[in-house]
Formats: sequence, C-alpha cells, structure tokens
Amino acid sequence: MDYTQELTKALAELKRITGVSMDVNADSPEAAEQAVAQIRCLCTAYKEKYNKTDFLQGLMTGGIPAYDITERAARLHITPDDRRVLFLLECRHIDETVTEILKNMFPAQTKTYLVPVAENTLALLRPLRSGETEADSRRIARTIVDTLSTEALIRVQLSYSFVITNLTELPEAFRETSLALKVGKLFYSEQTVFPYNELGIGRLIYQLPVSLCENFLKEIFGSDVPESFDDETLGTINRFFQNNLNIAETSRQLHMHRNTLIYRLEQIEKRTGLDVRLFEDAMTFKIAIMVLNYLQSERNH
Repeated sequence: MDYTQELTKALAELKRITGVSMDVNADSPEAAEQAVAQIRCLCTAYKEKYNKTDFLQGLMTGGIPAYDITERAARLHITPDDRRVLFLLECRHIDETVTEILKNMFPAQTKTYLVPVAENTLALLRPLRSGETEADSRRIARTIVDTLSTEALIRVQLSYSFVITNLTELPEAFRETSLALKVGKLFYSEQTVFPYNELGIGRLIYQLPVSLCENFLKEIFGSDVPESFDDETLGTINRFFQNNLNIAETSRQLHMHRNTLIYRLEQIEKRTGLDVRLFEDAMTFKIAIMVLNYLQSERNH
C-alpha cells in the first residue's frame, strides 16, 4: 500500500470536513500508517461532533451562539440564508417506517433535513421552492399528515412555523412550532395541522397563570366547578357550536330529534347555569371548557 498517497487523501478529507490544512511528514511507512490512522480518527470524531443533525438540534434549542452559526453552517455545507419552514410532527412513535416515508417524500436533493427531537417528535426543516409562499406550508403539512396516515397507518399531529429567512431565526421558529403543537393538541385535539399563527384564544389561555384560570372558573360556576364533561355532552356542544347555534341543523347532523337536543342543552343549563343557545353564554361555555382542559393538563404535569 502506498501510504504517502493514503496520507495525502486523509489530509484532503480532513481539510474538506474541517477546513483545517495540515502538513505531515512521515519518514517511514510505519509512521505514515500511524499518521493516516490518527487523521481518520480525527475525521470520524469531527463528523460525530459536527454533523448536520447535531448542529440543527443544538441550533433549535438555543445551544449554539449566534456568532458561531454562519461558520458552522458553512463547514457543514448548509446555506444559512435559504428561505425555509420548520415542521414539527408528533405521533405515537417515530420509527424507521415514518423516517423512510419522509425521506421518500423529501429526498436528499431537496435539502430537507430531518431532525429527531424526542422519541415521538421529529422536526423537518424544508426550503421553500421558487415561487412558493407561506400559504403553501399548509398544503405541505396536510400532505405529510395524509401520507403518513395512509402509508404508515398512524395519526400524526403537526405544526409549522413562519418563513425562516436565516438560520439565526431557527430557535424562534422552534419555540413557535413547539407552542403551536402543545396548544393545538390541548385545545383543538380533533385537528391535525396547527399553523403557528392560527392558535386563536388557545394561545392566550395557555399563557395565563393557573390562579387566574381557577378564579375565572369559580366566577362562572361558583364553588361547584365541574372536573370535566362526558364525551357525549362535549360532542353535542361542539357540533352545536360548529353549526352557529342552529338547533335544526345540529339535530339533523347528529341524527337526533330536535326535542332530544333541546333537552340535552337544558340539562347543561341546569348543571352550569349557562344557556348555550344564547351567544354570550355559548362563548363563556366554550372558553370555560378550554380553561378546564388547560388546568387538567397542568395538573397532569
């Protein structure tokens, strides 16, 4: 084996991945062999410490200082100022099937990065193509959810960020998408896609102090604050709200006699003092349910 040639290759590889140029003189084949082995160890260690996944994980969680981002991105051949959107998806378990489906959807040439966040959470950093806008993010999010549902037979909930114009904005985008996923799962659990800027009143409630929420519920329900409502009651109420308090349309969709629906609504009024057939009481009830869900999630933590 020509160890001089191997040494030259090893030094070229070291420069390629680290940007560091070195001159190594070996006066014997044994010394050259040893130098090649050491340089390859350096290359392996560098790759393990400075790979793209570790870099993006550290960047999302704020573990990389701003002054270091551009230089490290350049070493990893990541363009810092591409326009990108961060998607954060959660399912029961991120396994090889999920990862392979996403890799097929976003092959290497798209320069989309898959970044593990937790056992059941994965971040996907995708550049916008020419002509794409923030509005296309919803379509892409829906495609991801539908594809994983069809091909992996799993339910996925997904949030996405604003358009990132530089990698320095990635930590903020990660905070936004994490918040959107938490708020979405808690307050809009029947949905699967949560845009960062469409959290509605859920965002406000999620950031309220627990004591303020408890006082609000006492004001609404008095000393007898309900722990929760059964699924049937909530299902009826949610459908009633979706139909803009229209009794006829709600009873039709639920295949329920009009009088049966009215009876259920009257039972809710007896229990809570709120007549949800009236707009103001319906609004109060909706907020109260959201606050109850929030407090329950806080207690479970």
